Amino acid sequence: MLPWFSNDQFPLYLAPMAGVTDVVFRSICKELGADVMVTEFVSAEGIIRQDDRTRKYTEFTDEQRPCGVQIFGGDGERMGEAAKKIIDWKQPDFIDINFGCPVNKVVAKNGGSSLLKNCEALASVASGVAKAVGDQVPVTAKIRIGWDEKTINATDVCHILQEEGMQAISIHGRTRAQGYRGLANWEVIDACARHVSVPVIGNGDIHSGVDVKHRRETTAVSGVMIGRAAMQNPWVFREAKHYLATGQQPEPVPILERWEMIVRHCRMAVASNRYGNERQSIMAMRSRLMTYCKGFPGAKPLRQRLCIVSSLMEVEDLAAEYLNEQFSGTEPTECSHVDA
Repeated sequence: MLPWFSNDQFPLYLAPMAGVTDVVFRSICKELGADVMVTEFVSAEGIIRQDDRTRKYTEFTDEQRPCGVQIFGGDGERMGEAAKKIIDWKQPDFIDINFGCPVNKVVAKNGGSSLLKNCEALASVASGVAKAVGDQVPVTAKIRIGWDEKTINATDVCHILQEEGMQAISIHGRTRAQGYRGLANWEVIDACARHVSVPVIGNGDIHSGVDVKHRRETTAVSGVMIGRAAMQNPWVFREAKHYLATGQQPEPVPILERWEMIVRHCRMAVASNRYGNERQSIMAMRSRLMTYCKGFPGAKPLRQRLCIVSSLMEVEDLAAEYLNEQFSGTEPTECSHVDA
């Protein structure tokens, strides 16, 4: 049993999302109550070639533990070799195998959800990683419920993964054909959780503490994974834990606190040098900034301005201007002086 499932714990995972859950955002979500982290997925081939650009995706801080590194690929032996290299670089708490990514460029390389169509190959990949890693760290997997509506095979896949040594399985309740459209199928997730003895983590349409409580009480999952909801509202972890503890919805996060986090996130991104210099970092943050501001009063013109920012000062000035307009000087608006 993975330790974060012991003593009837019900962990909240931050879902791995390419281009989103970098080391900076994971730090933010950890502070706000996320229990378990998983890195953005990395190519096994890139790891084997010791590509510096690929290697940076495996970085995490000790404060983010427990944290797993997620890898993808279609060759079990090569995947196992990559997993061992990652463990040598920086001992993660687990290795996670991506059998769920729906993106064409991953599927075209026989990675991600393409393996849901070929259970023999999927078993080979899972076995290759588990055998290569041995007892150094646990190996887990993330899947979707199937390739399309006609081939929903998640219960069979979960059985295979358990047999091949996976110690937990995360399930996104949509098919590859769905992408992120429609509703997640929690009946299938529940069936999978009842079909295997390893912990199953449910993923899909978790937006609040109400959703977390509902899935904990009505399914057999051992935890939940929150993805897209955290992009706009990383406070969702804190809010969910408050609701689980008290049965009461917390007050909405004030606009000022949201802006403070937006500015802080930008500062952390620049300081991390993850994306290059300041200009490159802020440009990389544009889509994130627009997501943060969904639902704000006057969001449309605000997002039009955020999509062209290219410096930290522009973000700070825009924050101060917005808050001054919204509160007419009745609230503190010195976002440029928020502690980083």
